[in-house]
Amino acid sequence: MEKIAKGAEIELQVDKLAFGGKALAKVDGFVVFLDRAIPGQTVKALITRKKRNYAEARVIETISQSPAYTPALCPHFGVCGGCFWQDIAYEEQLFWKKAHIIECIEHIAGAGQREVGPVIASPELFHYRNKMEFTFSNRRWLLTEELEREVDPQSLFGLGLHVRGLFDKVLNIDTCFLQSCDGSAILREVRKWALASALPAYSVRTHEGYWRFLVIREAKTTGQILLHLITSGTPAPNGGVELLARHLLSKFSRITTFIHSISDKSSQVAVGDSTRVVFGPGYIEEVLGELRFKISAHSFFQTNTRAALKLYETIARLADFDGSEKVWDLYCGTGSIGLYIASRVKSVIGIELIEEAVRDARQNCLINNIGNCTFFGGDLKDVIGKASQTGRPDVVIVDPPRAGMHPKVVKSLLETLPGRIIAVSCNPASLARDAALLLDAYDMGEVQPVDLFPHTPHLECVVRFDRKQISQ
Repeated sequence: MEKIAKGAEIELQVDKLAFGGKALAKVDGFVVFLDRAIPGQTVKALITRKKRNYAEARVIETISQSPAYTPALCPHFGVCGGCFWQDIAYEEQLFWKKAHIIECIEHIAGAGQREVGPVIASPELFHYRNKMEFTFSNRRWLLTEELEREVDPQSLFGLGLHVRGLFDKVLNIDTCFLQSCDGSAILREVRKWALASALPAYSVRTHEGYWRFLVIREAKTTGQILLHLITSGTPAPNGGVELLARHLLSKFSRITTFIHSISDKSSQVAVGDSTRVVFGPGYIEEVLGELRFKISAHSFFQTNTRAALKLYETIARLADFDGSEKVWDLYCGTGSIGLYIASRVKSVIGIELIEEAVRDARQNCLINNIGNCTFFGGDLKDVIGKASQTGRPDVVIVDPPRAGMHPKVVKSLLETLPGRIIAVSCNPASLARDAALLLDAYDMGEVQPVDLFPHTPHLECVVRFDRKQISQ
């Protein structure tokens, strides 16, 4: 076996993409994980870490190229921590995404071999995201050519995306192929304005500074843009945010609302402790099918609008409604799933933690003249008891965050025992873990992946569970 030690350079044949996105090669059965490599490549790699059962390596030379390689469009590719599968042909991405779903279901859920449908592709491969979060930094990531010359400390001000694997390093982004061209232009303009303001960017080390986050939300069907600026509570010139808002509105006609939030929390989360509307109604509107949805600054909405429609169609198909069902929509966000299926069922009860999203969900009922949906606000593990008082649901749709369902939620479902559960997840591992907890009482049915995140290893998946018949 070729010697594998930290600092060694070895030649590797790349075999596959592992769950999480890294490539995998083997040397006499010993696993080596590679960052930014493609199955089918032969590479020279530098071992950066050696453990008992595996090693990690960085590609330093591509000896022979993979048939699955495609040139990346993004000028920031290779440094930015965003769409790091952009140099892999899309068909190859879908192949490995499906393989990861199968692997999680078989090995984590313990469900054995299952038929998994072909991944439903995203209608758009670029400019598909309707929400992007950018971070300000007082010590941005410097490119190689910048390190070779003296850097003005003023130029360390940054606004962009995190370098992959580094919480404290932000790369200045000029063009992002995940958002629209207008979104990239707005990003550049805000950076220019903020730098000229002489107010410092927030430091994750000292927890001092003013500028923290910029969130751009863009309704793909109506064209409306919401800007959400998050700063610290550090005193700033009166009217400074208003001046920025007016400046941006004069340059970008698609901006219809501007929100300013203040956050003095040390955690790097783009959520404000206090929020005010600087301009506009405080929300944008998006259209899915025949429905119109109101989306506020903190509301959850699927980030790929046109692929979300395919996701919701998949949910409705797997649920196989006949019109008589009472449905629970858990982790419902702005109510988009519940409202989408409302015309096909008897009633919907939605539960969501974020009160702003609950208000949007209720407004969305009024906007679309839907009268059979009710929404509760609060932590799902605490509020699910209120829903139980309305009687047992026929179908439960659950779309939790990446971490999956809280154990108390799973416990409540197993006590309530709805006839069908439609589980939706953007994390195959947590989906499989939750599935394992349901399999004593439920049979796993159809598994259908839907890609909402091209050029990343992330994937949405919809799974149907049917309550087992109790033998007499």
